[in-house]
Order: sequence, then C-alpha cells, then structure tokens
Amino acid sequence: MTQFTIKTETTEEFFKRGRQWAKAADQGKRLPQVRGISFEDPVEMMQLVTATRLALFRAVRDMPGSITEIAQRLHRDRSAVKRDVDELARAGLVTVSEKPLPGHGRMKEVRATAQRFRLMAEIG
Repeated sequence: MTQFTIKTETTEEFFKRGRQWAKAADQGKRLPQVRGISFEDPVEMMQLVTATRLALFRAVRDMPGSITEIAQRLHRDRSAVKRDVDELARAGLVTVSEKPLPGHGRMKEVRATAQRFRLMAEIG
C-alpha cells in the first residue's frame, strides 16, 4: 500500500526532496512509493484536515460509496459532504470515479486512496 503523508515543509525542503528524487531516478534507482501533500503553513494544513473531514475519510475508507450514501451514513447534508469530498479529492486523499449502475445510469463513487495517512507538522 502506498504511504500518504500530509506535512509541513519549507519551499527549500520541498525542492531539495525533488532534487534527491530526480538524482535517484537518473541513477536508475527505484523511487519510494509515497504520495502526499505539503504545506508551508501548519494553519493551511489544519484547514484541510478537520475533524469532520477525518470522519469523512474514515467512512469512505471503510465503505466506499456515492456522496448521497456517505452523507446519509454520516447524517450530514449532501452538499456539505460534496464540498468536503472535493477538497479531499483535490488533496489526493480520495478519488471520485463514475461507476455504471445496471439499468439506472451511472453514479460517482468515492474511494480512499490509502488506508491511512500520516500527519507531520513542525511549528516554529
């Protein structure tokens, strides 16, 4: 399973990591199977990772489904769940794909991209 990390780091650290990976790729080395997103400001990170969105992530991880189904399970408004799914999808924590429904058209299914993710914040 791919590791997903949400962390804070400076622009310098971000580009240093990118240079290290590019160098490893140039040398034919295998790159680590990691996915993630980084923020310069811990406040921005915490705007993505709210308690409500954590509950949504866990619900999707445990049982993928449509936005309507997930909203019903969480006893939340569908439009609010849609907004949160859009944010989590933009960050790469969930995917939304169309799935055919026999005789009923199509539905958008929300799935988690990882079983868990790691939060790392350095506050200075």
